[in-house]
Amino acid sequence: MLPPHRKAPPVIARNTRQAAVRHLSTALAVSVSALSLAACGDGGSDDTAAKKGNDITVGLLLPDRDTARFEKFDYPLIKQEVASLTENKGKVRYANAEASVTRQSSQFQKMIADKVDVILVDALNSKTIAPDVQKAKDAGIPVIAYDRLAEGPIDAYVSHDNELVGQVQGRAIVGELGDKAQKSKVVMMNGDPGDPNTARFKDGALSELRGQVNIVKEYDTKEWKPAIAKEHMKEAIRAVGLNDIAAVYSANDGMAGAVIEALQEAGATKMPPVTGQDANLDAVQRVVSGEQYMTVYKSFLLEATNAAKIAVAKVQGRSIEFAALTRETVDSPTQKNIPAMLVPVVALTKDNIKETVITDGVYTVKDICTAKYRADCAAIGLE
Repeated sequence: MLPPHRKAPPVIARNTRQAAVRHLSTALAVSVSALSLAACGDGGSDDTAAKKGNDITVGLLLPDRDTARFEKFDYPLIKQEVASLTENKGKVRYANAEASVTRQSSQFQKMIADKVDVILVDALNSKTIAPDVQKAKDAGIPVIAYDRLAEGPIDAYVSHDNELVGQVQGRAIVGELGDKAQKSKVVMMNGDPGDPNTARFKDGALSELRGQVNIVKEYDTKEWKPAIAKEHMKEAIRAVGLNDIAAVYSANDGMAGAVIEALQEAGATKMPPVTGQDANLDAVQRVVSGEQYMTVYKSFLLEATNAAKIAVAKVQGRSIEFAALTRETVDSPTQKNIPAMLVPVVALTKDNIKETVITDGVYTVKDICTAKYRADCAAIGLE
């Protein structure tokens, strides 16, 4: 996988966020204002997409239901933003693959047959989706890769700097281990090898971990399934020894939860640092309680709303390669210089929960600090 070629690198923000974003409705309004389509270049036409008005249909293909953000945030945000941009005339046709590559391909082909105007796809497998992307291209339907970089002739890519995600995770482990890092045994729980982001997360993490810690076990986790990650972790505990595991790199929160369960069931009374990604509610609660060391918060508010902006712009014949929409480019194995928007990422720890997911309106204190976590919340001033 070729690395992204950046025109302007994203910024890591740790303790500051875009303070204007306070809750979902405000987030959408601010995003519309700050990243307005009216600000995009000269508003020139794009020959690859038919010019249409507001009566458009955006096809949205998301990969699974295990990752909580897709159903709770991404789909509703995209739907709301498309409506906002089209005077409530545009609609979103949504399908979830439920972790099935075959199902996602069938859903993609149905979108083409139904003649949607543009397709946003979060591909389960970047390679196997390529023929479907080509079919859409042949049918004159633009395809925008969402969250994961699909292969084939896609028109744009909206995600995060995924190598940076891995760097943030790896850096967190090294920083927490401190002077003991060189002698520490670390287990790596990577994501699904069919997901193009997995290699980027891993490369980023290894750039921080290699030479700094002793990586004793490493696993790829099919379809990111927590149950599989749990079995991998059990095997690592047997092979390495419970008390000898100093930290666990987990590529996302679902697997982090499974890793922690395996450690607890093996008798761990004090958790080693465990990383995650996505800032799922249960993961944020585990960070509060100290079970999980950190998670990477990727603003799906910005990712989803800007994906909707790019989708609508493509259909309406506006240029996406100016101003705030696609300031960067990335390469895939099948295509170079893909217009891209890469949203910044944040290392979420106990120290910045207020400044991240609460300020952005993703969760409230009440959501996080349920009865089980009330004392832990009070201990870190989250009340």
